[in-house]
Amino acid sequence: MEEKRILSNKQYDILHRKGTEPAFSGKYYYFHENGTYVCAACGNPIFSSEQKFDCGCGWPSFDASLPGGVKLMPDYSHGMRRIEVLCANCHAHLGHVFADGPTKTKARYCINSLAMDFCPTPKNG
Repeated sequence: MEEKRILSNKQYDILHRKGTEPAFSGKYYYFHENGTYVCAACGNPIFSSEQKFDCGCGWPSFDASLPGGVKLMPDYSHGMRRIEVLCANCHAHLGHVFADGPTKTKARYCINSLAMDFCPTPKNG
């Protein structure tokens, strides 16, 4: 069941109209806490902080998604050939994935900060 969430106008534009936030502007670009990133539209877990890396592209980057977290679709908009990353649960637009990453997966998921919320790993004791 989808969780109802309140989205800002900018979040709605990204998640439901396939918008993009400006490079280097997102709250999670320089963010390095331990935890899980979830879809801002429905709360579905999509990425782990363990998969995050800095690639210098201007958006939070991950080298893999959580199992079952995202769905990939061809995207031919704006005269380009890309792979769109969607939430597997609610199909909201999250960003794009490219096959030029620096890690062994070669994946570089560039995800809009506004498309995600962050759930920190609980600290022990």
